[in-house]
Amino acid sequence: MKGFDPKFADFPDYIIGITKEIWEDRGIATLHHYYAHEIVVRSPASVVVGNQGVIGATMATLAEFPDRELLGEDVIWSGTPETGMLSSHRIISTATHARDGIYGAASGKKLQYRILADCHAKDNAIDDEWLIRDQTAIVRQIGWEPKEFARTLITREGGPEICVKPLTPANDRPGPYTGHGNDSEWGQRHADLLTRLMGADMAAIEAEYDRAATLHYPGGETGHGWGAADRFWMGLRAAFPDATFTIHHKIGRDDANMPPRSAIRWSLHGKHSGWGAFGAPTGADVYVLGISHAEWGELISGQIKLRREWTLFDETAVWKQILLQTGDL
Repeated sequence: MKGFDPKFADFPDYIIGITKEIWEDRGIATLHHYYAHEIVVRSPASVVVGNQGVIGATMATLAEFPDRELLGEDVIWSGTPETGMLSSHRIISTATHARDGIYGAASGKKLQYRILADCHAKDNAIDDEWLIRDQTAIVRQIGWEPKEFARTLITREGGPEICVKPLTPANDRPGPYTGHGNDSEWGQRHADLLTRLMGADMAAIEAEYDRAATLHYPGGETGHGWGAADRFWMGLRAAFPDATFTIHHKIGRDDANMPPRSAIRWSLHGKHSGWGAFGAPTGADVYVLGISHAEWGELISGQIKLRREWTLFDETAVWKQILLQTGDL
């Protein structure tokens, strides 16, 4: 861990440790040194540049959800301390919607939702980030539907001309990290599977998923087996049948005492031209940023299968793009 604080045993310890220190231990000021001054933080909802913006957003979230906990499920990573390391961090968050904020008037609801975040770190600081919260799970537990939340958010942010614009290639900002992950067979296996699915080869599900695979999708949805995988991926691709699918980053790991794992950051960019997860086609140009994690195993000899999957994208950001372009406000 050259260049990193010696209190961290390894890179996963660093990622999980600073997350707890910042959020739960209220070490928000540590963002001045744990986050680079000109960090670029991309979420499907916005692009934030600079650690001051991150500090402000962190304080606003903790004001609305003061008891928030972030439980690190996994860190799938690549790179070296000398050249920089990229973590794909999976978190379960619990929180009470205790005060008014971006999600509206305090509801008192107890929430549980996942976050997937890709963070690049070097010399003890995060300097590039891609962050996806399960916004659908958050808003539904509070009492919203994703489309209505997006519509209300546009109004509260001042209307379509001045509201915060969702992430697209047009407003993305380049950061210091230009890597694409590692060459692990597990990352490549996962990338090949997603490429087949996005190429409409849905037979890949029965070929590559375990029949009892456990699947975690947006909205806090948990499914099991081939049917659940087919419904999710078919619904997404059917909504954007002509969109360009791109794999931006892939990592695989085969660590001691852990199952083989993989992390893929991907996007779909194109027209909402089909019937699928987002209803009647609108023709809106939409950018979908997604992150997927997987665990692999060989329950039956000679049959390596995907046994657990976690995929997130932000449905509220998709709806915001659709509503801003259709004017259905």
